[in-house]
Amino acid sequence: MGRTLAFRLTLWYAAIFVMSALVIFVLFYVLMVKAVNQRTDADLLTHANQLARIHAREGDAMLQRAATLQAQAAGEKQMFFRLLYPSGLVFSSSDMRHWGPVGIRRDAVDALFLGHPHWFATQTPGEQSFRVRVLYMRLGDNIILQLGASLEEDDRLLQTFVRIFLFTMGGLLVLGVGTGWFMARRALSGVGSVTRTARQISESDLDTRVPVQHRYAEIDQLAVTFNQMLDRIRRLVTGMRQMNDNIAHDLRSPITRIRGLAEVTLTHDPDLESYARMAANTIEECDRLLDMINTMLTIARTESGTAPPVLAPVDLDQLVKVACDLFQALAEDKQIALECAAGTPCRIDGDGPMLQRMLANLIDNAIKYTDSGGTVTVDLALHGPHGEIRLTVTDTGEGIPSEEQPRVFDRFYRGDRSRCHAGAGLGLSLALTVAQAHGGRITLESEPGRGSTFTVHLPPAANP
Repeated sequence: MGRTLAFRLTLWYAAIFVMSALVIFVLFYVLMVKAVNQRTDADLLTHANQLARIHAREGDAMLQRAATLQAQAAGEKQMFFRLLYPSGLVFSSSDMRHWGPVGIRRDAVDALFLGHPHWFATQTPGEQSFRVRVLYMRLGDNIILQLGASLEEDDRLLQTFVRIFLFTMGGLLVLGVGTGWFMARRALSGVGSVTRTARQISESDLDTRVPVQHRYAEIDQLAVTFNQMLDRIRRLVTGMRQMNDNIAHDLRSPITRIRGLAEVTLTHDPDLESYARMAANTIEECDRLLDMINTMLTIARTESGTAPPVLAPVDLDQLVKVACDLFQALAEDKQIALECAAGTPCRIDGDGPMLQRMLANLIDNAIKYTDSGGTVTVDLALHGPHGEIRLTVTDTGEGIPSEEQPRVFDRFYRGDRSRCHAGAGLGLSLALTVAQAHGGRITLESEPGRGSTFTVHLPPAANP
């Protein structure tokens, strides 16, 4: 429990609560002590000034009589006076039996003869339990008035304040801990919801989501982010399952053919020609498998950044012309018109072999799904104020259904109409990976029965 965030937050709440209350108490205590001393000092100074005026008008005898009357009027346990010489010799005082041995502060006497009009001090008489506020004032040349007032009532008031604070502090501490625990649990309730949801999730159940409670923005943001992560994981797991199914299908076919060739060769009377034919077919199937595996590795390395494109200036118009020349024979065999409209000079900072393979996959895909008598057009042009390069491959083939279009770039994905054609479903995925590695993208426009248009959007060279 000591390691839980709720427990630590509760401790922080309680600590801050107690420290705040303690600071407020100290502040109030200091202010109360200051106010009590100021009030007592003002009373003592008023009495002392009255005695100073009497002494100035009527002399020492009247001073002693007036000081005695003042002490008696205030209460002999509340106020005392003493008249003394600078040497410390007392020549007149009130009844001092209650006060005990109240000392004479030499620093106060010295301060008066250095020019201070009066001097205040707080003293504790002997072994008494109360404190005394004492005023020293110089009367004439050789008389010092020591006037004191008991702080016993004030000390009782301060002690009562301290006891009330300590009693209240216990209740405040319990209240602070309870409030802190409640606030911490309430604030972290969303985190608990995320934790419970995470525990319920398994590979076979990725549909559970954290409810967004709309109470705390931070918790809501955590819930939304967690749900978005679950969406990505679900898409990834779904894609992996589909990819595994496609891989199993595409690997099973050539392996089945290889096994079939071997069985046919072994069950019939084998001769050298049969073995040679089986070896040739086996090599052909193995080449298909190796090509598929190498394409998978190329896509994975490019996407992960372990094999980034080697950038160099590339003339795309020349690249398009070369690719069209290479596929011209294949197009003629299928009686397809391959048109090249790459007259616009376009230069890009890119990896020539990777771009050539991307273009080859797009043209091969267009020819593969175009019937005899159709047309495949390769166009290269600049668009927009920043000179975006658009490489377009358009065919008049069978087109792609709208429900399949979002998935045509997925690895190993092959639509129902693609099963009758050779291939592993990696060509378009590789083309998209190459485009993205060069800071570009590929868009698709297609309509069943009217053909498809693949457009590669690429940024121009930094220094054309």
